[in-house]
Amino acid sequence: MRTLFPFRFTGCSTLLLCLGLIPAYSGAAVDHQLFTKVLQDHVLDGLVDYAALGDDVRLDQYLGQLSQTNPAELPTVDEQLTLWINAYNAYTLKLVADAYPIESIHDLGTGGRILGWLLNKSPWDIRFAEVGGEEYTLNEIEHEILRVDFDEPRIHFAVVCAAISCPPLRSEAYVPERLDEQLDAQARQFVADRRSNRFNLSWQRAEVSPIFSWFEEDFGDDDSAVLLFLAEVAPPTTGEAIRQAPGKWSLDYTPYNWSLNDQP
Repeated sequence: MRTLFPFRFTGCSTLLLCLGLIPAYSGAAVDHQLFTKVLQDHVLDGLVDYAALGDDVRLDQYLGQLSQTNPAELPTVDEQLTLWINAYNAYTLKLVADAYPIESIHDLGTGGRILGWLLNKSPWDIRFAEVGGEEYTLNEIEHEILRVDFDEPRIHFAVVCAAISCPPLRSEAYVPERLDEQLDAQARQFVADRRSNRFNLSWQRAEVSPIFSWFEEDFGDDDSAVLLFLAEVAPPTTGEAIRQAPGKWSLDYTPYNWSLNDQP
């Protein structure tokens, strides 16, 4: 069985560099198609074959490219955002695959789900994700880079937490030339999923994923603003009903299932 700790990529990246499998540290664009090939082979309907993924050397090759690429030197905002989203997802997959089999990503933290968050010992606090020669935690990538440097609330439907209730992982990497289209599709697909988001037009009641509570400030200043965001990506009939009277709608949240998003 593969073990998770100790968990560092510096040696792996150096070896790949020496073998000529990745370019020297630079601002050159990453080959996200390599990550797409990995996802196409191991992701189906948002569920991941972690057992097979753990033996796929192409994931390490892709992570090696990330470790040698400076996002700040990429020429466009879309290229930078694409890299950070893919980095978050690829390292999340690596984290889980190296520890598989597990029942939940929370098994990788210390103290369980609640205590892990309070002690900063959750899986998202492990410093292992190497990008541009620096190691980050997943929390740092999400909360100090993605949410701070990019004005894009749709990232919350793109980054994955390896859980059933998380927005589904695409079977393709994000690419800068289609980034807006991909983010829009992710948002619409997730909001239309009745397992996480339900809208009662007669009662003017929305029960939505707690993602919209955890990151409310990214979607708006209050419940009405969150509802108006939802209206933009919800099915047309639902969106129109919300837009007519957002202040009359009630907003509540569905349970979140942290079970691992692995394939049966």
